[in-house]
Amino acid sequence: MRTMSALAFITSLALLTGSCEQSNTQHIYMSETIIPNGLKTDTATFATGCFWCTEAIFQELKGVLKATSGYSGGRVANPSYEDVCTGETGHAECLQIVYDPKVISFDELLEVFWESHDPTSLNRQGNDAGTQYRSAIFYHNAEQKQKAEFYKEKLEKSKAYDKPIVTEITAFTKFYPAENYHQDYFRLHGSAPYCSFVIRPKVEKFEKVFKDKLKKQ
Repeated sequence: MRTMSALAFITSLALLTGSCEQSNTQHIYMSETIIPNGLKTDTATFATGCFWCTEAIFQELKGVLKATSGYSGGRVANPSYEDVCTGETGHAECLQIVYDPKVISFDELLEVFWESHDPTSLNRQGNDAGTQYRSAIFYHNAEQKQKAEFYKEKLEKSKAYDKPIVTEITAFTKFYPAENYHQDYFRLHGSAPYCSFVIRPKVEKFEKVFKDKLKKQ
């Protein structure tokens, strides 16, 4: 349970450190995004539970050019969804994000990460339970590691949550894109029960909190 706004706390830290629908048709989708040749991009890899939820949220942010659902953090090469669901591969369902750092910073992506799921829930988000649903940041470089650890520590010290943060912060090694039917899941299956009752409320809450960071609808 959150005891204060993690978003407000992280935003104030970012300033101090100088860091930087109802209807499916209203969403902006990564399949429609073309990355210009020569554009300098960065990559972030986050796990916040079910990757359908993670994708539906992060793909709406200005500066996010591509969002791909997949698997990371495990010990089995080329895992299938069925393999990962056993909980025996070590992988987490995650999202790999390609973004324009001139438009959105890693700090801002971390704001959304901390605010859009429960980082105190061990191997579970809502009714989705298992190590594949763990909270994790797979950092791609030393700067991402430093920022992830910095905000996690500050959130802990501020008592932003009434339970310890269990988010895993570990070095990125390999990302395996999920099967095609998992990509753009909320867009393609917005009327399905899981989308209607689990994903849509998260997206609507996210859109209210981060309305200034959304792509134009």
